[in-house]
Amino acid sequence: MQEKLYKLIEKALNELGASGTKFSVEHPTRVEFGDYSTNAGITSKKSQDLAEWLESHKPEEVDRVEQRAGFINFYLSSQFFAGNIKGIIKRGGDFGRNESLKGEKVMVEYTDANPFKELHIGHLMSNAIGEAVARVTEWSGAEVKRANYQGDVGLHVAKAIWGMMKQVENPYAAGAKAYTEDEQAKQEIEDLNKKIYEHKDLELNALYESGKKDSLDKFEQIYKKLGTKFDRYFFESETAPIGKQIVEDNMGKIFDESEGAVVFHAEKFNPQLHTRVFINSQGLPTYEAKELGLTKQKFETEDLDQSIVITANEQTDYFRVVLEAVNQINPRWRNKMMHLAHGVLRLPSGKMSSRTGEVISAESLINEVKGKTKDDEAVAVGAIKYMILRSNVGGDIIFDVDKSVSTEGDSGVYLQYAHARANSVLEKADKKGDAGALQGEVRMVERLLYRFPEIVLRSQREYAPHFITTYLTELASSFNNFYAHEQVISDDAESPYRLAIVEAFKIVMKNGLTVLGMPAPEKM
Repeated sequence: MQEKLYKLIEKALNELGASGTKFSVEHPTRVEFGDYSTNAGITSKKSQDLAEWLESHKPEEVDRVEQRAGFINFYLSSQFFAGNIKGIIKRGGDFGRNESLKGEKVMVEYTDANPFKELHIGHLMSNAIGEAVARVTEWSGAEVKRANYQGDVGLHVAKAIWGMMKQVENPYAAGAKAYTEDEQAKQEIEDLNKKIYEHKDLELNALYESGKKDSLDKFEQIYKKLGTKFDRYFFESETAPIGKQIVEDNMGKIFDESEGAVVFHAEKFNPQLHTRVFINSQGLPTYEAKELGLTKQKFETEDLDQSIVITANEQTDYFRVVLEAVNQINPRWRNKMMHLAHGVLRLPSGKMSSRTGEVISAESLINEVKGKTKDDEAVAVGAIKYMILRSNVGGDIIFDVDKSVSTEGDSGVYLQYAHARANSVLEKADKKGDAGALQGEVRMVERLLYRFPEIVLRSQREYAPHFITTYLTELASSFNNFYAHEQVISDDAESPYRLAIVEAFKIVMKNGLTVLGMPAPEKM
């Protein structure tokens, strides 16, 4: 409908000799200002003529067109809303899907938990955002490949294995502490790091493989709870030699030797960037070089139209340099790559640190929230994801456990309860809803239901799942208000239409929760 009105306004401006006028079509913040509003009346000198033209050429879905303070407001007809309720019920689980990305293959990389370390609340944030972005991309018609890139080699692994050899309770934290405080331990850990890369020490290899398997198995248990299933797993042990070869093949052209290391002087290509090391003085590839290997693996294993990488914003500067290096190596890859940076998840006590062992694990947070929800894991997962997905992707989040399980609104529990309530009403009704029955006055919930497809489309285009979260919260509030003030199940002539509203609401709420990767329990 939004697109239809936009094209109508464009046609009107052309016919009135005001083509090229810039304008927008949005939903007004207040319902008395209509269902859609355009500022074309302000931006064009043909304001009054435009309003009159639109009124005389309004489509059948529009009941009336009014001008107020320069804005032109469109009021949709009751027949439109009734038809929309019928359309939602007919499409069911497909309502909200679009084909804007049909035929495209998109890889979304997220979570990226490293074996030998805990999957912590920072990974929870990446997972919730990544899964939502992957799903909204799928709902826009693309074929999506979910990818998880994991650091199974590097100093953090050597630190953890050093700790495992010492048989301490938290191997990684002990190794990390020893590395910074004990010169002998530091040398032992660096020697271990070389041996892990060489993969020739059978006893060390067995310890390494055992530790890696245990970590990955534990991760899979958590992914299952979160509703994520990855299509591709990439490991640094695989990308490291590929990335190192890429760097060596481009020595003197893109990369330079510097004090025994190999660096990329990114500032030569973009003065806003800086120099980073791609092969260290020990001859080992750094994260940067491994990222080049990963990029090559992605594009050579899948014919991708886009590759999206989701990480914390503390890696933004790192990615800007790596992406410039990719641009110099293969511009075609760079043009298909995007880095989406999110903020940091903190508890009220502050940010966690894996280096000191003060890690707030994903599992412990899930269990803590679960304890507040009568041991209901689906509700706990929904509560956590909502707190992450209600905000703009780039912002930091203070996670309040009690607020996350509030039933008063602005929580995942609030949305899930509304869905379960609608399901309960439909189960109790001894008749089916009928969108063609006597309608009565248009309710606010009806004025929101039809907007879901355009919210999904906007979320995909702007990589912003929070638009869906905000919409669902407003929708749930409008439904609860409708339910509180109207008797849905009764013998009067409007009851079938009210039941149809409940059915349409349940469909849209379930679809919305599904796109966000949140469970939609039918009973609570």
